[in-house]
Amino acid sequence: MASIIEWPFCLLTPRQVQANVVAFTRSGGKSLGGVEPVTRTDLGFWQIDYASVAIQNRYRDQWRTWQALRTKLGGRSGLIAVRVPSSLSAPYASGSFEPVGDQPHSDDTYHDDDTPYEQNAISVVSDGTTPIGATTIRLRIINAAPNLSGVRFSYNHALYETGPVISIDGDVWTVPISPTVRDTIPAGSDLEFDRPTCLCHLAEDRGMDVSQDAISKNSSPNVSFVEATDYWNQLALGLL
Repeated sequence: MASIIEWPFCLLTPRQVQANVVAFTRSGGKSLGGVEPVTRTDLGFWQIDYASVAIQNRYRDQWRTWQALRTKLGGRSGLIAVRVPSSLSAPYASGSFEPVGDQPHSDDTYHDDDTPYEQNAISVVSDGTTPIGATTIRLRIINAAPNLSGVRFSYNHALYETGPVISIDGDVWTVPISPTVRDTIPAGSDLEFDRPTCLCHLAEDRGMDVSQDAISKNSSPNVSFVEATDYWNQLALGLL
């Protein structure tokens, strides 16, 4: 995968986040009884909205980071991995929020700069290979609550949401997935349930415009993103 920048969620934190799959549907026209049958023709793409991102005048690093991101993206052409909070539906084994932990490696060593390794609270892996375009996936629980319906996860910044369970075989859950699989998920892949992300473009070229307020001493800009489906298409065609 190409080098992808990530939204610094802890530094530029939105007050509200909306992440929704926009489905493609086709209408067959209204019947004599007034019913309009609608057929879903595609599993859609993600639309993500960050509302009221907190930027305070006293924190210059927030302003510098915002402006650096805006310059790097250069409007709708740039790529960025956007964090999608998922703790309200995440399958924590304890049944309540669990933070990402810091631990040494299995041999009790740390990174070269003496910082610990991050250990996710949730551990779920893919069971078998899931190909591009798949609409179902098999998930094997390593450390998670025994309910993988209606949860979100990502793999290589491709974001997915699961539907009602199809079958359960021991610790393996087969569930529908939306949108369709963007890139092949190899068997045994670690899936990101704690802090899932979605590869996106800005929804508008001027999507990161921001104003400075000398009275209230802060700004609360909104920014919207759309999933970078063009990237996944080019990757599938071998153009990247």
